[in-house]
Order: sequence, then structure tokens, then C-alpha cells
Amino acid sequence: MDGRDTLALLPTGGGKSICFQVPALCMDGICIVVSPLIALMKDQVLNLKKRGIPAYAIYSGMGFKDIDRIFELCTQGHVKFLYLSPERLKTELAIERIKRMKVNLFAVDEAHCISQWGYDFRPSYLNIAEIREQHPNVPVLALTATATKEVVQDIQDKLAFKENRQVFQKSFARSNLAYVVLHEEDKRSKLLDILKKVPGSAVVYVLNRRETKDIAEFLHKNGISANYYHAGVEAERRSAIQEAWIDNKIRVIVATNAFGMGIDKPDVRVVVHLTLPDSLEAYFQEAGRAGRDGEKAYGILLYNRTDRERLEQNYESSFPPFKEIRQVYQALGSYFQLAIGGGLGQSYDFDVLEFSTKYNFHPLRVLNALRLLVQGEYIALSESVYFPSSLQFRVDNIALYDFMLRQPKTERLLKLILRTAQGAFNHNVNIKETALAYQLKMPPREVRELLLKMHREKIIFYNPQRDVPSLTFLIERLDANDLVFDKERYRFLKTRYEGRMDAALEYAERLKCRSQLLLAYFDEQDPPTCGQCDVCLGRHKKEPSADEIHVITKEIKALLLMTPLPLRKVVGYFPANKEQKVIFVLEHLFDNAFIQKNEAQLLVWMDEKK
Repeated sequence: MDGRDTLALLPTGGGKSICFQVPALCMDGICIVVSPLIALMKDQVLNLKKRGIPAYAIYSGMGFKDIDRIFELCTQGHVKFLYLSPERLKTELAIERIKRMKVNLFAVDEAHCISQWGYDFRPSYLNIAEIREQHPNVPVLALTATATKEVVQDIQDKLAFKENRQVFQKSFARSNLAYVVLHEEDKRSKLLDILKKVPGSAVVYVLNRRETKDIAEFLHKNGISANYYHAGVEAERRSAIQEAWIDNKIRVIVATNAFGMGIDKPDVRVVVHLTLPDSLEAYFQEAGRAGRDGEKAYGILLYNRTDRERLEQNYESSFPPFKEIRQVYQALGSYFQLAIGGGLGQSYDFDVLEFSTKYNFHPLRVLNALRLLVQGEYIALSESVYFPSSLQFRVDNIALYDFMLRQPKTERLLKLILRTAQGAFNHNVNIKETALAYQLKMPPREVRELLLKMHREKIIFYNPQRDVPSLTFLIERLDANDLVFDKERYRFLKTRYEGRMDAALEYAERLKCRSQLLLAYFDEQDPPTCGQCDVCLGRHKKEPSADEIHVITKEIKALLLMTPLPLRKVVGYFPANKEQKVIFVLEHLFDNAFIQKNEAQLLVWMDEKK
């Protein structure tokens, strides 16, 4: 409110939204909120409107008329909060309208996305600094739950923070949250054991959509109330499952990482990960959804050697060769029937599985190629987002009456719409075909057919319900051979990915206080031991004999004298049945400074005389 650029680092559940909503309400003008999470934007807009605060969101997949109408309301001073996806900031429409707005604050959520040092870099975030030039005296509030020191500095630089900047960082320590890593081969049995011992609401994160259903059914068969959640579940059902869980009608929700962002449920007692995420930032955010009420809670990772193998395989496939990226881009043009030079700014519904099947690609490799095309700013991808059915009349009252006389089958439907959908002559209004069908005592399919018929005859604009991701071409479609890749940046991103993966594996494998490892990763100096994690409670006392320590130390020394190595490679050198003993010896060598980490976070043998 003093006009100073500000960066606030708060853990999950720390109240980031309040940080911009309250100051913006205290000042004249509109607050522009930049966020990459469409579901979160929609949720916050809904909550603000419930409180009588005028708020709107603009994101990929919306029609031009809706976007134009919202921008116009903002320029006229009728809106207090405008939520925008970062890709929208580049459009000419956004640039021209924002110039005319009385902006009081730019709020940048998930601000780590602006940094190439971060785990979720999105080039579109770099557009924010350009928008600042239109309103040079308006402060920026950047918010994130996770950032290393490099990311903290990068956020300020990329957002063009002024000299009187300020940084607020709350410790990421959670004294009520016990972090636990359990090395388990039979993860399902252990999960059941955990849920029987820890009462209350729970989240279980799994690797893929198929596992969400399998694990939920397994829990249900064993007497635990559970349901599954992933982006492929129909939107209304997802919402119903989420509400039932929030209201404690369902105890456990089994989900992919599509679940949890922006959901305010304070009484989650345990978050269990059945697989290790590929970064500590992701793990910290997800585990941090437990215990937001300040009461005792647990973040538990069930881990085994298969997790390490999977992460290493993902690392190899996450950076496909440029030839493969060009093939995927070429196929996109064919899939959307776009000519060279067409498609600029256009958004399309995009089903990655359908696309992969049609062109005989592996879906995971397609996703990785798309990620690199996003980072090259050729395309933008949104998460799956629910758009309800909507319509708007294209003709006036007289023409509509004439149409009803000519097409008597549509009369009852049109009269019902006119009674229930106010404002449909001026703007898009949401409708529910099932509700219309119920009132008319006719099949929903017949209602949809009539609406499509009126759309084809240009009586209405009809947008059927959809719930799929959206792909937007940020520049006109190019010949695939004309794509330009920054090879230096490609290598940089690959190195950063490996560093994050190694840190996640170290968290799972190193016998050191889990809280200390997490806090040190986020650059908190000399964090204390937590006294409540699995390591602090001494659950890994599988000490090797003196002879075993000697042999393992000798082999580790020989390995590290040849070349510095990441922790995962040292542990992976030994047979699986020796894993716990190797970790014990490594911890001893760390504690006594026989080995240390170099700048690349690789293990180095420090004392050749020993």
C-alpha cells in the first residue's frame, strides 16, 4: 500500500490470497492478478462474487465476445479484481485495455514460474514486466510458496522490481507437521496400516489416473471411505467428490497432482505419497496440505528403489531430441487442420491421448515435447478446465418470433430459455440442457439437437459444455523445420531438472532430519532438527557391523576418487538389500566430513589419506 514492489514467500495455506485481496480493496481502482491456474482463478472469482466483490477471470478457451465484454467492464471501473492467465498479457486486446484501466496493484501468483531456475518455468510470465511499463507507478506483489535463493533473486529481476523493494519470507518450518519416509516394498499394505493408525481426513497422491481408481477401490474394499480424483474425471463429478471430501462425507481422496491447488480444507491429518515427485518444491507443496489448522499432522512418503528408477527414466525422456519435437509440432498443424501462417492467437480443445493415438506417439513423449514448445513460446497449454454450456441470441425479438412461427418444434424450448436465462440478448448466459429437458419433459439429447439446429441457422450462438485442456498458438503456425531451439538453454534446463531430481532422491534416501533437509533446500540457515520425523525418532537403526562399514566405506571412496557422483548413483551402485546400510555409512561419512557436496551438488571425497 506504500507503493513498494514486494515479494512474499509463504508456505501452502499461509494466506497468500489475502495479501493482495485486502490491500486492493482498500485502494481505488482494479487489481490485476496473474495466475497460471485456471481452476484456482475460477474458484477465487466465485468466492469474491459471493462476498459482493465484482471479479472476473480471462483465460484460454473463452470466446472473444466474453473477453471483450469483461475488458470493457474493467475499463469502465465496474470490476475490482481481474484474473488473467499470463499468456493473455501478450494479446493486443489485453495491452490496449489495460492501458485504459485504473490499476492499483499487479499481483503475481505462483511467481516462481517466472524463473528459469524454478521447477515450473513458464516463459509467458516474462510478459508481466512489459505490462508494468503502461503503469510505472503501480506496485507489484509477487507471491509463491516455494523458492530457493536463486529463484527469489530472479523473481525480483524479471519483474523489474524498483530499488525500494521489500521481501517477506516466513519460515517454511511446520512444527505441527511430521515428515516421514518409509522404505516399503508393499506400499498398499503400509498405506492401509497408516490410515488405520492416523484417524481423520487424508489425501493419497499416486502416479497416474489408473492408480487413483485402483487405490480408492482397494481402500474401499478394506473398509475405508475413499474416492478418486484426476483431471479426466467429468467436471461435475470432480466437484461433487471434492465437496463430499471437504464436508467429511468421504475420508480419503486418492489423486494425481491435479488435486489440491487452492482447496481450503484445514483439517487434513495425513498426506501420503505412494510415489516420489520429481522435485522437492512439488513434494513440499503437496505434503503441506496436511495440518493447515495447526493441529498434529503427517506428510508420509512410501519409497523404494523403483521410485528412483522411475525418476531416472523420466529424466531421460523429459528432454526429447529436437527432431522429435519438430515431428510433434508438425502433427499439431495437421491435427487442427492449420495452414502454414495460420492459427495466431487461436485456442483449441486438445486431448493429448486422442492426439497421441492418431499419430502413433507415446503420450509421455508428446507431453515432454509440448512442454519444450511451451518454453520456446510457440504454444501455450492450459490445464483441463470446465466450461458449462452457454448461449446468446444472434437475432432480435422480431426475428426470433418469426423463427418460432416457422419452426414450431423450437417454440417451447425458446420460451423457457427466455424466461430462465435473463440477458441472453446481450451476452452469453450459462444453461443446463438436463434442467431444460426435465422442465420440458423431453430427452436431453433432443434439447441438444434443437440447440445445435438453432446454432446452425444462426439464431443463437451455442457453446456445448466441455472439460478438456486448451492449446493456444502464440505465433502463426510455422514449417516445423523453421522452429528455432536455444540449445544452451536446453542444456541448462536439463541440468536443473537433474539437480532437482537428485535433491528429491536425497530427501528420500539420506538419513538426516527430513525437516532439516527440506528447509536447507529452501536456503534456511542452520534449521533445527524437528524431533518428530522418522530419522529423529530413530526408525532406521539398521546399523551395519564394523566390517561392513569398512567394506562399504572402501567402495564409496573408490567410486568418488574416480569422479564426483550424485547420491542416487552411489546408493544405486550397491545391491538393493544393502541400501539401508549404505545410507547409514554415507550419513556417517557426511557427519565426519569425509565426503561433501561440490557446487554441482555432487558427492566428493574430501580426505584421501583416510
